[in-house]
Amino acid sequence: MARLSIGEFAQESGLTPKALRLYDELGLLPPADVDPRSGYRSYDPAQLGRARLVLWLRGLGMPLARIRVVCDLPPHAAATEVASYWRQVEADTAARRELAAFLVDHLSRKDITMADVPTAVTLVSAAHNDRGLVRVSNEDAVHRGRTLFAVADGFGAQGLDRAASTTALNALTALDTAEITGNLLKALGAAVEGARTAVRDLATSSAAHEKAGTTLTAMVWSGTQVALAHVGDSRAYLLRGRDLSQITHDHTFVQSLVDEGKLTLEEAQSHPRRATLLRALHGEDTTEPDLHLREAHVGDRYLLCTDGVHAVLAERDLQHVLDSASTAQEVVDRIAELVRSAGAPDNFACVVVDALTS
Repeated sequence: MARLSIGEFAQESGLTPKALRLYDELGLLPPADVDPRSGYRSYDPAQLGRARLVLWLRGLGMPLARIRVVCDLPPHAAATEVASYWRQVEADTAARRELAAFLVDHLSRKDITMADVPTAVTLVSAAHNDRGLVRVSNEDAVHRGRTLFAVADGFGAQGLDRAASTTALNALTALDTAEITGNLLKALGAAVEGARTAVRDLATSSAAHEKAGTTLTAMVWSGTQVALAHVGDSRAYLLRGRDLSQITHDHTFVQSLVDEGKLTLEEAQSHPRRATLLRALHGEDTTEPDLHLREAHVGDRYLLCTDGVHAVLAERDLQHVLDSASTAQEVVDRIAELVRSAGAPDNFACVVVDALTS
């Protein structure tokens, strides 16, 4: 089939010539041929599928860097990535909705002054990291800091697994001492990218260039704002009032089957591939973590945990412990007791953060 001029290709794909020139410069959609003398671009009709996908993804508001990732994935993985992106959009929209409702409520009061808007909460936290009763080593890591809290579950060759999780968390610790005055979510995203680089360097520096990686669920606080980054199958939960909600989404093969309606949640719990990760921080991974920005309420209680906790304890058990325990330390102590009573077949780590009045 004959090549299409840039004008013809633009008309067929729905993209403008200006957009096509930009996507060529970015390497996202290069033309099939460029005349060496005139610089005139022509396209293969077979490129229309990718061009239309780019158009649709831009319609979602997806950043170009993430569009490149989606376009280079096989169809099933690309669909999973789009679903993950949209969940992130919905979570960010929900967080902004919370903030908007809060501001409307405060600013609509007749005697309001900007000093009445809460700028901080006091954070009280506790953490626990445990080898469990079966594993011979511990690949989990946990960070409980001043404003940064995180859990990670490493994998790979023996020795690299634990190193991967601790390396990832070490790459984030600068957030714990930094005064973040700009975009909190952007700062956390940049730190997670640094963690990915550190984990990749760890794997490539090993003698055998072994594969190593880790899950990561991390939150950083500034005033009442909470930025959350997540990749893998560790989890974050929020207890608000007496309602418990899981605020991260597992990046696993089994969860993708649940999302597609091919498995029920009950079937997923016993599926032989329930621990197979679709996304994690490792040297070969190019997908983006889920990033969320939330507005905290006084009285909120957050739980971050690795799969050694949530694979053993049902959500109703977690809800009961989080709701009934009076302190963060009591929560982690009771979770550890329950996991060990259930056999603790895997390493498990958790951190609990309570948002209290200043």
